[in-house]
Amino acid sequence: MTETTPYDADRARFTRQALARLVLCDDAVSVADGAAALVATENDPDTGPGGRVSQAFQLIELAERALAAAVIYERERGSSWAEIAQYMGLDAAEAEARFIPSLEGWNRAFDVPYRLDETGRKRIPQLPTAAYDPACACEHLDRWARLQRIGTEAVSSGLVMAAQEKEPSSTTP
Repeated sequence: MTETTPYDADRARFTRQALARLVLCDDAVSVADGAAALVATENDPDTGPGGRVSQAFQLIELAERALAAAVIYERERGSSWAEIAQYMGLDAAEAEARFIPSLEGWNRAFDVPYRLDETGRKRIPQLPTAAYDPACACEHLDRWARLQRIGTEAVSSGLVMAAQEKEPSSTTP
């Protein structure tokens, strides 16, 4: 599957480190929004028995996904397994064993960025959405950060971008 997609050129402007950071940002927004949903009490009467537990449990699942994204980001920026493990109370081998499936999936998605659905006609991205369409992710995440009063370009301004190819200069006699 070597056909191009409309997002390939946008994605090429970003380093893998930047793409991993966008995925982490996107997952962090999901965690923040999930936690915020637990704050309001006005809809408690409309929530069935166990409903808030369900929301809190989903928050744990979102946090686990964000943790995996953080590990992928740290590996992309050159952190060792020992450096990552120290913050989780694990040794390097335990951290690697826990997160290597996520890292392998991330790496594989760059080789095969999409798969065909069961009909063979629709492409399904294998990269997380924020990495597959990073231009849209930057716009969305910067907007979210503005609304949260974190900063104007709090996400996109700090990304490590790929080196741009220089256009050959024309020499005019």
